[in-house]
Amino acid sequence: MTAENDASNESRNSLVFHGFGGTGEQVAGVFRSALNAAAALPGTPIEIVIQGKAVAALTVGGGLADPANDVLQAGIAVLACENSMRSAAIERENLLPRVGTVPSAVVHLAERQWANWAYVRL
Repeated sequence: MTAENDASNESRNSLVFHGFGGTGEQVAGVFRSALNAAAALPGTPIEIVIQGKAVAALTVGGGLADPANDVLQAGIAVLACENSMRSAAIERENLLPRVGTVPSAVVHLAERQWANWAYVRL
């Protein structure tokens, strides 16, 4: 799955979380914040974009399968930066099931902000 801009979301309030860092614990914190936001803002489209070394936490052996499943079950999209994946030598097939990708986190985040998505960096 590759994320694409969804024109239907442009007129609604939407939220994108940017997880940037080096540890699985940082990613787990982003997951917790996104779940809290989803509970407080029902029906709001929410995405999590993970960039940097933290993309390793989104792999099958990354230790976050259960928290990632909770987030995905809540309807929150989880997206890994392909540039970061290349830098970390992570192949798409090593990602957790239902984790998507974007070619560039920076470009995706800019496009979301231009489409009036609220941006939170954690």
